[in-house]
Amino acid sequence: MPIILGIDPGSHITGYGIINSDGIKHQYLASGSIRLSKNKQLYKIFTEISQLLDLYTPAEAAIEKVFVHANPNSSLKLGEARGAAIVALTKGDIMLAEYSTREVKKTVVGYGAAAKHQIQHMVKLLLRIKTELQEDEADALAVAICHAQHRKQ
Repeated sequence: MPIILGIDPGSHITGYGIINSDGIKHQYLASGSIRLSKNKQLYKIFTEISQLLDLYTPAEAAIEKVFVHANPNSSLKLGEARGAAIVALTKGDIMLAEYSTREVKKTVVGYGAAAKHQIQHMVKLLLRIKTELQEDEADALAVAICHAQHRKQ
């Protein structure tokens, strides 16, 4: 079963989730958040994702596509965070897939407009996690699960 890294990029918090999955059975390995400050935020995303690659050696990665906000500055900052994560993944020479928020929600919850708490609940059920998950790490794990179920065997 390949190890898959899921990333939920954000302008303030970037979530990550790591699973081992054959597309049917999912095993939780790790998850967390990269909290960003105004200084060196892109470098922090790059270095922390690089450290995760060294520690877990995922075979594949998946990242959420940018959602275009009404505020262009928000979209730009989100795109920059996403770009920093993608550069780290290309450095690791990992196959990368991209999924829309709607596609992730539909795959994990069964409804493309699912609420955050529904994603958290389903991710905990699918991965048999007993502890609480922060929204960003649950979203990142959902991206990894989505990829596991859509990946080409």
